[in-house]
Amino acid sequence: MGLRRKMRGLNFKKEDFKGHEQLESEREQNAYRETLSRHLFENEAVLKSTFTDCPDVIFRSFLIGNKTKALLIYTEGLANIEEIDKNVLSPLMQQETASLPDIQAILEQKLSVSKVKPITDTMQAVQEISSGNPVILIDQQLQGITVGLAKWEKRAIEEPMAESVVRGPRDGFTETLSVNISLLRRKIKSPDLKMKSLVVGRYSQTQIVYMYIEGVVDQQLLEEVHNRLNRIDIDGVLESGYIEEFIEDNPFSPFPQILNTERPDVAASSLLEGRVAILVDGTPFVLIAPTTLYSLFQASEDYYQRFMIGTLIRWLRYLFLLIALLLPSTYVAILTYHQEMLPTTLLLSMAKSREQVPFPALVEAIIMEITFEAIREAGIRLPKQVGSAVSIVGALVIGQAAVSSGLVSAPMVMVVAITGVASFAIPRYNASTAIRMLRFPMIVAAGTLGLLGIMLGILTIIVHLNTIRSFGVPYLSPMAPMKGAEMKDVLIRAPWWSLKKRTRLTGYSNTNRQSEGQKPNPQKGTE
Repeated sequence: MGLRRKMRGLNFKKEDFKGHEQLESEREQNAYRETLSRHLFENEAVLKSTFTDCPDVIFRSFLIGNKTKALLIYTEGLANIEEIDKNVLSPLMQQETASLPDIQAILEQKLSVSKVKPITDTMQAVQEISSGNPVILIDQQLQGITVGLAKWEKRAIEEPMAESVVRGPRDGFTETLSVNISLLRRKIKSPDLKMKSLVVGRYSQTQIVYMYIEGVVDQQLLEEVHNRLNRIDIDGVLESGYIEEFIEDNPFSPFPQILNTERPDVAASSLLEGRVAILVDGTPFVLIAPTTLYSLFQASEDYYQRFMIGTLIRWLRYLFLLIALLLPSTYVAILTYHQEMLPTTLLLSMAKSREQVPFPALVEAIIMEITFEAIREAGIRLPKQVGSAVSIVGALVIGQAAVSSGLVSAPMVMVVAITGVASFAIPRYNASTAIRMLRFPMIVAAGTLGLLGIMLGILTIIVHLNTIRSFGVPYLSPMAPMKGAEMKDVLIRAPWWSLKKRTRLTGYSNTNRQSEGQKPNPQKGTE
């Protein structure tokens, strides 16, 4: 009974779960795993002591065939009560038997539930009950039965608000892992779509599934993903952001090294390129690894519009990137050190607008940028009914009042506004946040060294980007190192019939993504 007392507080240790060396894992886990007893009252005592002060865990005693004692344990609110009554309790209680019921016979003949399996130890029973699956224990049996009747409230499938498109699928991931897996299965129906699961979190017991296409993904990448996920040891995982910070290559870089998305089509297209999708139960955000800088500035709609439109929009997006990063710092540098670069008329106009401003351009820019970021953050955190109104009205009122009072100049307000609009054109929110963070040191560099400071800042960013890797893949690939054949999907969006080769990430297996001669040719006809 000593081992039974250890389980009462459910104070699981690192060794209780997956993610460690096999020999150590087996040795440590066996210390906390106890096989079920033949005596039902002993198993009931252990589980009741484990679930002390858990009134939502229901222990339902009943008789199988009016003869054999049995116990049903389930979590109220996580289990389907109607199905339990209909397909579990009713057939077992009405069973006519003259001998001890056999576990295998019950599994095969009595339970009309598709997902059932035997369990042999108390730890398995605790995990299944906590996950919402009812557990049946029978007197004089060394095995129990877990029934897949978990059911809880879940959100309907909706279009992701942060990744909306004009043309494209309208479905999005939800917080339910099984639903997210089915959405990807719907996109990729091949049996080569494989998945592996593990549990992370001592208390949260969060299920994580990583998916890949066998024959397309590189095995070294797959092993690296598996190793990084396996070594995570934390008390709880509530969102995929927890996992992202544990598995990224350079945690001190402002640039995201793992792509996250709420769109099944984006995840499916990444899988077709040989990437790995990491799904975390309880969040609609799926992680994609590895990723590159250019992937962060590509939207799914680029591939649904005609290639000329997709290329134009991509060029505009890169232009907006430069504006979001460099416009305020360039404005500060020119006003502070390089007034000769401006036409005389424009210089006189700006000088007139700054006559009453008591601050230098550097301080003025920092004040306005901080104010704009505060308004943006307030608009996000406020209730939806008033958030947009506060953002728009706040920006107009504060901007007009600041100009009227002489605290800032009108050109500075316009520069900050254009910069803010340009940052919204970046399709990935985490990439937009990185650019917003880098904007402040660029402004400081411009205010102290002028255009020389801007060039030093740009060089520093480029050098930093060249040092980053995402699961071994260079962050600036395929531009650095240069891979000419893959440049068709970087600065431009080439037509689909010309994208013959798959992007090479860490390996070179299965690089052909389509047959030869796919270019439309009405004169050729069909054979």
